[in-house]
Amino acid sequence: MNPGDPNFVILCVAEDTGGEAVAGPIFDAANATYIQIVDTNHIISSAFNFVNVPSAAWVDEEGRIVRIDEGTYAKVHELGNEIRSITFGNNVYTPALRDWVEKGSNSEYVQSVETVTGNIRELSFEQQKADAAFRLANLFREHGLTEKAEHYWNLTQTLNPESINFFRQNLTLSEEGSAGEQFMTRRGEYESQKKDYYRPLDMDS
Repeated sequence: MNPGDPNFVILCVAEDTGGEAVAGPIFDAANATYIQIVDTNHIISSAFNFVNVPSAAWVDEEGRIVRIDEGTYAKVHELGNEIRSITFGNNVYTPALRDWVEKGSNSEYVQSVETVTGNIRELSFEQQKADAAFRLANLFREHGLTEKAEHYWNLTQTLNPESINFFRQNLTLSEEGSAGEQFMTRRGEYESQKKDYYRPLDMDS
């Protein structure tokens, strides 16, 4: 997994309506050596129906997806304060990824076609309409048409209330940001309802 290895390519996509102005400094601070893309309309997460980021898909040299829709934090993180905090991430994802890069289809972490297919969340008609509404909201916001932008943004959340991506994107435009009290409350509600905020990793933890 060396930078520049032609047999392994990382495509890192920032899902942010703020574009390069917001995502660029983050990539710069990380001294990123991989391919970086800024996706202002969340086209990638819509295509793979990722509920939250960071999530990933592993694609082999034949273009076949061998893992999809998993939280990709490279280590355990803790967020919050003494009153309220959450722990997220794991220490098993990166070793598994390295194993796949080294062994390819022989890696124990490669999933069957049936498993991958079963892990793809199908987009309902309402969710597809939510994606279109989200892009319209971004377009109107970009042109300073605030009222129309808010209309389509509210429609987005009505059509797809399950999307943490959309919810957190809106929080980035608020004073508290995407990891404040509103986010913590929403995450707690999501998990209390036994929903997969991130799909559980099919790996030894």
